Amino acid sequence: MDLAKSRAPADRERLLLGIVDLCEAGGSGEAMAQPEIQALLNSIFLSLVVEAEREIRKRLAAKLAHADWAPPALINVLALDEIEIARPIIAGSPLLKDHDLIRLLAEATIEHQIEVARRPQLAAPVVAAILKQAEPAVLAALAGNPTAELSESDLKRLVDKARQVAALRAPLSRHPKLTSELALQLYVWVGQALRDALADRFRLAPEVIREALAAAVAEAHAAGPDGKGLVVVAREDEREAMERRLIDKLHSAGQLRPGYLIRALREGRLSLFCTTLAMLGRFEADHIKRAIDSDRPELLALACAAVGIDRSVFPTILNMVRELNGGRPAGGAESARRAVGAFGPVTPQVAGAAFRQAALSI
Repeated sequence: MDLAKSRAPADRERLLLGIVDLCEAGGSGEAMAQPEIQALLNSIFLSLVVEAEREIRKRLAAKLAHADWAPPALINVLALDEIEIARPIIAGSPLLKDHDLIRLLAEATIEHQIEVARRPQLAAPVVAAILKQAEPAVLAALAGNPTAELSESDLKRLVDKARQVAALRAPLSRHPKLTSELALQLYVWVGQALRDALADRFRLAPEVIREALAAAVAEAHAAGPDGKGLVVVAREDEREAMERRLIDKLHSAGQLRPGYLIRALREGRLSLFCTTLAMLGRFEADHIKRAIDSDRPELLALACAAVGIDRSVFPTILNMVRELNGGRPAGGAESARRAVGAFGPVTPQVAGAAFRQAALSI
């Protein structure tokens, strides 16, 4: 109870990990799977995790990576967290089912998708989703996963892709399911070291190799020059999109709290702060961005007052926003002092209405 009352990060960590130890001591299986116990654990963990520091979430993810008793909702939230936190969950949690992994492929960043492709014993439906998406870096991770459930037709699709995607060639040349027919096709597109390895592994006859090379040269002359290998370009704004999905998930579960704003700023994630503030206050995201880029910190104060931030906390929030946003909202120390006046004797509803009205004039 003392730990639960404390807001100190070290105490929050002790509380979270202590609950994990209690659950592990209680065993797994039917006892921990009872609906009332799962509902209780879900409520406790999500409430604590939402406001937990990054390092605490990272250690929690490592502890829960192989737990079969953890609430699935918590596991899915951790799987959508930043990649250093999500990695052990994606790699090992038995609670992530095929549909959860396919959702990560659709919603999460390239880094998360790569971890999905590397997951041991990856099932055929997830493999099919990766092949359909055809993201080069994710395909390369799949090619390097010898335990994935790849059919011969799946492997052929990867070998065909290797013609344009250079990063596929080395892992495919080592793949245990590679056939001699596919090895000969791959031989044409790889460098000398990989050619030697393929010829040795599959005992490719010199005359067969010459025929394959001649056919490839003829095809190249007929079709003209094509790509020059793998160029992976990160999708624009993908991190912000993932953050929006995470905030939507927490909000839908009733677990989004004002404390999440402080956490986002401490982790240097200004876009996450803006997304959270907009969601909590039901503001236009563009209005929040304009407010923090303005020379009127009182607008940010109104938005914070509207979502329940205490007057004493606002100066810290303003300083952290300015550090992350090139000194904006501008106005100096005097305007910061005036901004605290937004926390006057008004209700959050009035502060919210005032922010919406003022934001229209920026």
